[in-house]
Amino acid sequence: MHLQAFSPFPSSAGNVVFFVRHHLYKWKSHIRIGMDGKFVGGQFSPKKLRGGRRCFSRSIGGASISCSNSMGKDLYVPSNEKIINARLIYAVAPAMGHNQESHPESNFRVPAIVNALEKMELTPKIRGSEIIELHNIKPASVDDIVSVHARAYVSGLEKAMDQASQEGIIFIDGSGPTYATSTVAASKICLDPPVGFALIRPPGHHAIPKGPMGFCVFGNVAIAARYAQRVHGLKRVFIIDFDVHHGNGTNDAFYDDPDIFFLSTHQDGSYPGTGKVDEVGHGDGEGTTLNLPLPGGSGDIAMTTVFDEVIVPCAQRFKPDIILVSAGYDGHVLDPLASLQFTTGTYYTLASNIKQLAKDLCGGRCVFFLEGGYNLDSLSCSVADSFRAFLGERSLASEFDNPAILYDEPSTKVKQVIQRVKHIHSL
Repeated sequence: MHLQAFSPFPSSAGNVVFFVRHHLYKWKSHIRIGMDGKFVGGQFSPKKLRGGRRCFSRSIGGASISCSNSMGKDLYVPSNEKIINARLIYAVAPAMGHNQESHPESNFRVPAIVNALEKMELTPKIRGSEIIELHNIKPASVDDIVSVHARAYVSGLEKAMDQASQEGIIFIDGSGPTYATSTVAASKICLDPPVGFALIRPPGHHAIPKGPMGFCVFGNVAIAARYAQRVHGLKRVFIIDFDVHHGNGTNDAFYDDPDIFFLSTHQDGSYPGTGKVDEVGHGDGEGTTLNLPLPGGSGDIAMTTVFDEVIVPCAQRFKPDIILVSAGYDGHVLDPLASLQFTTGTYYTLASNIKQLAKDLCGGRCVFFLEGGYNLDSLSCSVADSFRAFLGERSLASEFDNPAILYDEPSTKVKQVIQRVKHIHSL
């Protein structure tokens, strides 16, 4: 298992994109993590690595762990001129081999987004230096992963893969899963730095320090937060999680940490059943965890109110050095796994507002990480509209959203939970 890093800027703080890549290559029975955190089997068709990256292999207990080679002279490093012109930096890691037939967290998710971006002309091919896609990444040590996860879990995962493999090489696709820290050190050289977006799977916010959970292997955002602190001196990290499910793994990782503020909005009563309003942190970290469970049926009005009355004042009081976002698009009204009423327009507004919040509070340092989103149409259109928000362009949500399918939001219940959270956190 390897963490991959791409360093696009010569300056210091907050200037690296990181990818955790578990390079465990081709076999007959592919490992997958189910909602219950157990390994389950599935078929795997090996895919060529993006960008033509070569791999090497080493043997671990009779199984071969295949890892991409470290990047040398061909490492793509954008110039300061390109960074100044860029509005958005993104990277793609679809984990094509990490798949199970008919599973909602399928390997169709990221390709659907990429196809939508190409169709809607939101790629560097059309936009030039306004958008940068990162291709080259280099391995980093397992020590970065164990800054969040127990070393016993990481080594145990290798052993589980070894045991599951009857012959040949074990592989969890070389294109993911991933995590990213900051692509926005450009804040040092321009007033309107680019936003970063890691288009990755599987998601990570359910993975607890001791193991996998809920489709998630490693805590992408959590590992990124620790790396930002340790390597780039970005001590105070503000994490916004708007996935429809509570990010229990991220919650647990920083529950007693006063320097990482974790704020989650999620549907009340949804998987995994955690994230109650009275879960506020422990010890030195008391007050730096905020959970806001929204009643089913909550939509655009609810989320706009939450942002204005809860997220903004929390972030202003915390004074972050960087904002990281667990961007789950499964709160969409069309998503099959929950019953909120977010729309493509909701996600456009969130993306735009969070970008502005980062600009106001931390020099524009802001990175989004894909979490959930299981209706391919609503997922891809919502991510594309988020891209438009980052670029400062108008939303095209009206071309996709259908107001006729929406119903009245539970405004009284929403107001009650917001008021309770504001009271608990003295907002």
